Amino acid sequence: MTYRTLFTVALVATSLALGACGRKSDLDTPRQAALDRQQEARDAGEPVPDSPRPPVEDRRFILDSLID
Repeated sequence: MTYRTLFTVALVATSLALGACGRKSDLDTPRQAALDRQQEARDAGEPVPDSPRPPVEDRRFILDSLID
């Protein structure tokens, strides 16, 4: 096998392995994940973690106009 063929096979294998990582669902915000952990702890009868802080209001950044 040549170096180029070996590199291509390794690149394809890496792409397939990384493409299969994760879960397919909506993204969870950190606050929602913390609320889910609290509910799971309550259901399991375990100590409940602290309540998450409410989200802060999103502030505009000078470069936001580039993506709007």
